[in-house]
Amino acid sequence: MYETILYSVDERIARITLNRPDARNALSDRMTDELLDAFERAKADDGVRVIVLTGAGDRAFCAGADLGGLGQAQADGRPVADASAIRESAPFRLFTAFPRLGKPIIARLAGHAVAGGLGLAAACDLVVAADDVKLATPEVNVGLWPMMIMAIINRNVAPKHAFKLYYTGARITAAEGREIGLVTEAVPRADLDARVDELARVIASKSPLGLRRGRDAFFAIEGRPLEEQVEHLLGELVHLAATDDAKEGITAFLENRPPDFQGR
Repeated sequence: MYETILYSVDERIARITLNRPDARNALSDRMTDELLDAFERAKADDGVRVIVLTGAGDRAFCAGADLGGLGQAQADGRPVADASAIRESAPFRLFTAFPRLGKPIIARLAGHAVAGGLGLAAACDLVVAADDVKLATPEVNVGLWPMMIMAIINRNVAPKHAFKLYYTGARITAAEGREIGLVTEAVPRADLDARVDELARVIASKSPLGLRRGRDAFFAIEGRPLEEQVEHLLGELVHLAATDDAKEGITAFLENRPPDFQGR
């Protein structure tokens, strides 16, 4: 079905793999279209409760966009895109899709994540990386700036750490990424798959309705005044408390047994 990605579902976990290892899994318009299709596919599948996003091979999770394509656009003298064209562009559609996924997404980093690839990882809810993986925003080295992914990274990293990444273009380790908020866990390479699977299974055991409404609420309150945040969250809590999953969860707790969530 896909040319640039792989898609599979097992044990309520959808696994999406960037599958251009010879190009360091660089993002292309085709890959973006296929990723967005896979996201919608996972979102619509009631049998999927968690998404794992990774890259083929252990050389790179994703190297970002193809600079060759940008260079050709410059050579061709293509006009600067207007606002409507920007909203239709591959990067805009991709990075704005994450808050609307409706399901938790984990980035599994077995290879380096640089430029747009780092933005792609940072856009995920959780990031589990092999401890020998490197992260970087090297755009400054070629006279550019991580404009698109700055919106994502700035939500995860304090300004002083972010500016150091942007100004120097230097690579940092997964452990350093964890310290500044880009990585959730940095684990030995031999433990990477086991840890990602363990984390995905734990999340998949929770109420899919609770996960979806909680995740949606997380993004809905972003940037709003405190009073509006509390008002919105209280309303969401009232709705969740009336669901079958909440009733089952409370009953299972009182009966000292695992809950059987159905997503209702």
